[in-house]
Amino acid sequence: MELNTVSDKHVNKTDRKVIPLIIGLSIAVPLAVAALLLFPDFFKVDFGINRGTLPFFHAILNGSTALMLIVGLLLIRQRKITAHRTVMITAFAFSAIFLVSYVISKLNADPVPYGGEGWMKGLYFFVLISHILLSIPVLPLAMLAIYRGLTNEYLKHKKIVRWTFPIWLYVAITGVLVYLFMAPYY
Repeated sequence: MELNTVSDKHVNKTDRKVIPLIIGLSIAVPLAVAALLLFPDFFKVDFGINRGTLPFFHAILNGSTALMLIVGLLLIRQRKITAHRTVMITAFAFSAIFLVSYVISKLNADPVPYGGEGWMKGLYFFVLISHILLSIPVLPLAMLAIYRGLTNEYLKHKKIVRWTFPIWLYVAITGVLVYLFMAPYY
């Protein structure tokens, strides 16, 4: 039996509010990003932001997320739950800031094409496409994992984290790789 400091009745009541919110955000955010990518001219807004600085900022956020995820793993293995929670919430905050900044960059600037050739071009597109496709489930998985951790539902948290951690880490690392591939073309 799972040990909880929060009553099952309270968790079930909270689930009825939080789970639909997670599902709603998990659908709305990818649809909004897809709309920005598919219809860039329709959503164009000039924020007056230097487009050259945002990709580097995005790489810093992705790298910081990856670092926090690894630190979080080390902390939980040491049973430092409070520190683990703080680090994982920080990782989520970095990812959320990245998402907002990414949307702003897509509203503000035309896409920059990749200029590489040969096998590097194939590698770049593999990394980019896998990064994009796997970024879609990261939001619901991360939100659900954090929610289960914060409600002290550790068995459910562990089950979801087995999928969340490697996918989220891959997305964060490949976000940095995409920047490194694209840096010469910004």
